[in-house]
Amino acid sequence: MNWRERDSGPAPSATAGQSEARAAFVGGGRAASSGGSRVAFLGGSFDPPHLGHLAVARAARAALALDAVLFAPVGKQPLKPEGPAASFEDRLAMTRLAIAGDPGFEVSLVDAPRPSAGSKTTPNYTPNYTIDALETLRASLAPGCTLFCLMGADSFFGLRRWHRAVEIPFAAVLIVASRPGQPLDGLKDALPPGLSLEPAPAADNSGSGVEVRAFSLSNEAGRRTAFYVLPDLDVEISAAEIRAQIEAAPGNAAAGRSLLPEAVCDYIAEHNLYRS
Repeated sequence: MNWRERDSGPAPSATAGQSEARAAFVGGGRAASSGGSRVAFLGGSFDPPHLGHLAVARAARAALALDAVLFAPVGKQPLKPEGPAASFEDRLAMTRLAIAGDPGFEVSLVDAPRPSAGSKTTPNYTPNYTIDALETLRASLAPGCTLFCLMGADSFFGLRRWHRAVEIPFAAVLIVASRPGQPLDGLKDALPPGLSLEPAPAADNSGSGVEVRAFSLSNEAGRRTAFYVLPDLDVEISAAEIRAQIEAAPGNAAAGRSLLPEAVCDYIAEHNLYRS
């Protein structure tokens, strides 16, 4: 059974085993099944997935000629102990709706919940780490594929706190999307200790309409990798603010609609999400 066949069915249970979650995807469907493809991992809570997520993914797809962007809802984020507001099943369903019909956008279960020891009534979950997801994706990709990791600047500036952070840029080429006016002077300071950054010539992408700044990132052993920044993306949208709008307007099906794909907004209303 291939990834597309497995992922087109109902959302997997959060109590399913880790092996099932990992077997449920093949890195990027058709796009990643052939050598030379360019595949980006975009992880996050997607609580809910909003127009900002789509805008960043579309900009990266255009600027760096990506064949696929894998939207991977996370099970348990170690740096957000409070957990998501919506269940994994709801976030997965909303993500599927959000990306439907967008060429090259696909859902991946590589970062799905990872059950650990616990009672049947109250299961426990181990933290999901980005480095684990990237390594699993890397192992599944065809030879010659290039794997990227797409993230917002806010996430990047917290990279030092991530598990095995110094390894992440070498597991996947980083693409960092920043907001208009967001200073980029702190890029070097945000890098984990032992990594350094210097400007590099960027390929001509004038036809994409998206500015790209290219850098070369290296570690103390002399290993180098590419690093890209998409500056000045006008996507000032916060999932937390969307949830607050919806909670503050009970019974108003239009709450958050200007910031969400229409199908996601309808799903939230139908399933009464984010309302006390």
